[in-house]
Amino acid sequence: MKKDPDLEAALTRNRRWVVNNQIKNIILRCPDHVASVSFLQKKFKTLDLKGKAINWLKKYPCCFEVCLKDDEYHCRLTKKMMFLVHEEETVKDMQETVVVERLVKLLMMASNHRLNVSKLGEFKNNFGLPDDYLIRIIPKHLDMFRVVNYGGRKNSMEIELIKWKPELAVSTIEKRSQKQGCSPSFSCSLPSTWVKSWEKFREFDSLPYISPYTDPGRLANESKESEKRTIGLLHEFLSLTLWKKASIMKLGHFKREFQLPEKLNVLLLKHPGIFYVSNKYQIYTVLLREGYNGSELVEKDPLVVVKEKFGELMQEGLHEYNRRHHMLNLEKKRRKGVIAIKQEKNDPVYELSDEDGNPGGIFDPEERKRFYKVLFEDKVP
Repeated sequence: MKKDPDLEAALTRNRRWVVNNQIKNIILRCPDHVASVSFLQKKFKTLDLKGKAINWLKKYPCCFEVCLKDDEYHCRLTKKMMFLVHEEETVKDMQETVVVERLVKLLMMASNHRLNVSKLGEFKNNFGLPDDYLIRIIPKHLDMFRVVNYGGRKNSMEIELIKWKPELAVSTIEKRSQKQGCSPSFSCSLPSTWVKSWEKFREFDSLPYISPYTDPGRLANESKESEKRTIGLLHEFLSLTLWKKASIMKLGHFKREFQLPEKLNVLLLKHPGIFYVSNKYQIYTVLLREGYNGSELVEKDPLVVVKEKFGELMQEGLHEYNRRHHMLNLEKKRRKGVIAIKQEKNDPVYELSDEDGNPGGIFDPEERKRFYKVLFEDKVP
């Protein structure tokens, strides 16, 4: 699939957020919300990261505080980060009804209206489900859900829907068609110059739309009708996610529950006007094209808005780190006589620490004030 720079940029931006969000969650699970850097280092493999954990943490001084205690480095979240953590929890409480509806819709699309708890856990963040949703949400809605274990094994625990909600069995495409007063149809987000792709899309879209909430039992395997329903199901699944995207590998774990084809990636690539497939970071990801305008989401869930504030805080710290790194390199060159740094009368003089040659050191309070004044051209409190 031809690369889309905007959608690739969206994935790049999300990558750093995902990693730091996982680090944040690890720290929050630790006693007193403090984790040793050596413990975080062990978690780096699961986060698909290389290098030293302490260097990564120091790149984001607005998010993580690193301190030396008992000859060992420890990390905690900054006050700004903790403020966002509390804000996120507040939004999750307010969004509980929406999250319950998402879970109901997922179960209504699944065969036997059941989903494996372990598999669903891989997507809980995609749908805004809290980590403790099994004890935080399910017990409050025993009229809708129940936890079952028909297999008897620990990893065969499932969530089952016990009450069908007809008012929720309406797909995003059907809602849009009702507003527009037309028949349900997919939208194609391709340039007009992609003539052959447009022709294939029109041929596919000319078939009657089949709701993902209908029973697929009557459809013949590998028929055009079956493919139409599967594409509708994948469209609906991605529409329910916060970022309108999902890992293809994780999606493949639901082949039995959603009756997906063995070669799921091939099916997605057949419909480039609806889906965008990327191999950024050697991870195959599918994005819903209509969910994005350029690199930005068309509609942002309240949880996404809070998480974007986290991203802005990350960027603020990274900006500070990069500037410090640059200035430290200039200072080293000046000391070696490689360059002479010219200073205007009104330019502030920065006293930089060259301890261990590590540009990630934490500023002293007065130095931080001067940096923020220069970086953000704002009055220092």
